[in-house]
Amino acid sequence: MTQPARPADVGLLLSGGLDSAILLGHLLAGGERVQPFYVRAHLHWEAAEERAARRFCAALASPALAELVTLEMPVADLYRNHWSVTGEQVPDASTPDEAVYLPGRNALLVIKAALWCQLQGIPELALAPLSSNPFADASDRFFSTFEAALNLAGEGTLRVIRPFGHLHKRDVMLLGRGMPLELTLSCIAPVGDDHCGECNKCAERQEAFRAAGMSDPTRYATQVK
Repeated sequence: MTQPARPADVGLLLSGGLDSAILLGHLLAGGERVQPFYVRAHLHWEAAEERAARRFCAALASPALAELVTLEMPVADLYRNHWSVTGEQVPDASTPDEAVYLPGRNALLVIKAALWCQLQGIPELALAPLSSNPFADASDRFFSTFEAALNLAGEGTLRVIRPFGHLHKRDVMLLGRGMPLELTLSCIAPVGDDHCGECNKCAERQEAFRAAGMSDPTRYATQVK
């Protein structure tokens, strides 16, 4: 992959998980030139997650896809002994969505990628939250307010867009048919590059494939019941 000769049409926060990976494929299929970002917060699962993001980008390589840019936003000094940093007592398959909430997550992910886009003349930054996201920092109010603050503080005008914000998980999974989804990673306690099969996110991933009526190609160390 090489950097496009002119600025990308859109930046994309790419986690390596299903939703943002499918959004990458969706944007490329729509003729967009995409600059993906991976933000390292130094959380327990990120080494495996970043490798997944790189594998997925390699599989979708095209002149319209720029090389993945990594940005550093460490949070260990904020989260300290939180499970996301230590890898201990990771929320399992029986836990509700609230168990995996990370305070300030979207604000921390967006800020450096947004400034990068402003400095490089990229007019939009895309994220992949869905309509079912229950957290306040994935709401319309949050993103409209945060976008306004970014444009007051930064250079130029940037739109923070959520192309899947009106969609449910099943809708997004169906958009991903034919994409190499086996290369993605949704796990918060990976075993090497495999999914643990026991955490909250592994259960969510299995349910996503079931709800869409799709075969799950994921390698799980332990099968979620």
